[in-house]
Amino acid sequence: MKLLITGARGQLGLALQRRLSTAHDVVGVGHAELDISDAVACERLIAQIRPDVVLNCAAYTAVDKAETDPTTAFAINATGAGNVAAACAAHGAFPIHFSTDYVFDGNATRAYVETNQTNPLSVYGQTKLQGEQAVVAASPAHMIFRLSWVYGNDGANFYKTMLRFAAERPTLRVVADQFGVPNYTGDLAEAIATVLSRPRAELERLSGLYHLSAVGVTTWCDFARAIMSGAGLATQVEAIATTEYPTPAKRPAFSVLDSAKFAAAFAVAGVLWRDGLERCLAAR
Repeated sequence: MKLLITGARGQLGLALQRRLSTAHDVVGVGHAELDISDAVACERLIAQIRPDVVLNCAAYTAVDKAETDPTTAFAINATGAGNVAAACAAHGAFPIHFSTDYVFDGNATRAYVETNQTNPLSVYGQTKLQGEQAVVAASPAHMIFRLSWVYGNDGANFYKTMLRFAAERPTLRVVADQFGVPNYTGDLAEAIATVLSRPRAELERLSGLYHLSAVGVTTWCDFARAIMSGAGLATQVEAIATTEYPTPAKRPAFSVLDSAKFAAAFAVAGVLWRDGLERCLAAR
């Protein structure tokens, strides 16, 4: 198939390009080539490339900055998502959109499924939820994948920040009362490759919302400790409460995603997040 990846310079976009280009004709564009908040530009590019599938990785992901820049966050995460999906619908492409665990408020005590009530706590989470809604409204045929705690060796993310700080500081203080699941971009790309191994007609039959996550639950603190251990670093990680590390945007205290629907639809077994971390460290 011919694929178009928007936001192709980000960590997920780069991982998808590497993995999918082994089996598909892939065109990747970054913000310089396509500003997805521009509806005319979206339609023009998709009309020109004529992809079978568009994977929209373009997003405003500066969670704290979004609190004081909601207009830009909305333009990219909400309006932009709808623009891409509408252009897909107009030109016969199948849109795949990526969303976030931050659409939930974190008050749950068990993993979230796709039908659970959303209630974002931040501008980022709200605009990503609006993006989901825009995709559904613009293109009846679509897939939306909610992801959580995404990291890899590209771009900016928690994993890379911890490795950088470990080279500068003997001790790191990391929040230990927020629970979730880290997801390595290489594993996410492999899962999407499995999705795209299906015929276009089957993709349309399986249209809808999916949670896509590794297996297991951890905290940011324990994730940081696993990074230090896996990288062979002696840096100590001290557990702190969220109240000791205030941020402009409020994060969900519990945002574990249940991927059973995805596993059943695509006949794949979930990977352990710790195994993903091992693969990521080995690929440095």
